[in-house]
Amino acid sequence: MSLRITVDIFSGRPNPVITVEGRQARDLLERMKPARQLTRGEMAAPEFRLGYRGLIIEQTRVVNRALPRSFRVAAGAIYGPRLAHITADPDLEEFFAGPNGPAARLRAPRNFPGLLREEIRSLKEFRKVFSPRKIVSPLRPICRCAPLYEPAWWNDGGQKQGNNNCYNYATNYRTDTFAQPGQASGAMYTALTCASVRPAAIADALINSPRANNKCPREGHLVALVIWPSVDFHWYRKGRNGRWSHKPGSTPVTNLDNSSNPISDPRTADRGGYTNFCTFMVVMHGHIKIQ
Repeated sequence: MSLRITVDIFSGRPNPVITVEGRQARDLLERMKPARQLTRGEMAAPEFRLGYRGLIIEQTRVVNRALPRSFRVAAGAIYGPRLAHITADPDLEEFFAGPNGPAARLRAPRNFPGLLREEIRSLKEFRKVFSPRKIVSPLRPICRCAPLYEPAWWNDGGQKQGNNNCYNYATNYRTDTFAQPGQASGAMYTALTCASVRPAAIADALINSPRANNKCPREGHLVALVIWPSVDFHWYRKGRNGRWSHKPGSTPVTNLDNSSNPISDPRTADRGGYTNFCTFMVVMHGHIKIQ
């Protein structure tokens, strides 16, 4: 028996992945088995958040038929086909990230297991208070050159959603490669800092506009770069309706921040661990090349 486990935590860079086999895989599956079904008020799986969003489990080789081949475990619950339940061990994510858990073997940023444990606690606290909100967008176009907010086009639950990240979405450029700043131009970032990611994006032909002050450009559309120091990068884009939206990694596009509030300005939005606001930039349609 073998499990491929993806820690869904990053937005810009690829997520950490580990393979667990044999007795450890069987033990994890026992902990993940569905127990009590979630109530209507507990149903939401908050995938849109920046930071940790759960463990994506894929059964390879021998499949335990009591569970789907692929499913998500998040905040002590299991989600999948006909599944929305509390797990048999509600603390299995803490075990996964603990000193004796599989996360200790991950090739990830320094002190990653400790960071992951903090993020797991944060997601559980958020899930207790999460309540979906209906966002009413302005009817009159405010940024006439900006892309429309069309989340359904990206949120296909398949190739588009899974293989395009925040950089793809912000630039409105589908590559199906989880695009990285500077990769197409041979000038990819070398550190997860503003000083490294910003020039990489400029090499891709984005225009640095630090004085944009959240105002729509006359041509192109406005995007914003933020950094989770030494961990990850993330991008937002300003839409035609004047509101900001973003795509956290391989999860769905959303117009909400980490507190479930609409985003009027990424500088003041709840960005979770992405505490460094780097700059505004302008994307000129048809001018850029990302990969």
